[in-house]
Amino acid sequence: MTLLGIDYGERRIGLAIAEADGFAARPLATVAATGDEAATLARIAAVVRQHEVAELVVGLPLEANGDHGPMAASVRAWAGRLGAAIGLPVSLRDERLTSSIAESRLGPMPRGRSGGPPSRTQRERYRARVDREAAAISATARTSLAARGSRRS
Repeated sequence: MTLLGIDYGERRIGLAIAEADGFAARPLATVAATGDEAATLARIAAVVRQHEVAELVVGLPLEANGDHGPMAASVRAWAGRLGAAIGLPVSLRDERLTSSIAESRLGPMPRGRSGGPPSRTQRERYRARVDREAAAISATARTSLAARGSRRS
């Protein structure tokens, strides 16, 4: 079973693909979150069809203490619309610290020319990579649970 990990953001949506065998997911793509939600959902649906995805795993941005804040409510509502539009089950995974873990995996943001601060383009590319990696972390967590459950059976 193929899963699509999704790291939802107001500007970018990171996507990662994983098999439910418990192995690591791989970062796949970053979709720009435009004001046109239908177009954004259509781009994600195209990825779902291309990779024959069976389940969507959306990272849920809980507060540090585990509470559901405004962003978690927004993501929960968006995930419901996504699942309805694509016709697949959606599971929500706690994504606290996934971006921090992703940044530690990727290393520091590259410096700009001559060692100066990074350009806007470099920052945007780096943030997009972080979003894809964060989606992979959420998807890997989901597949690890599924793999452990199937080994117990």
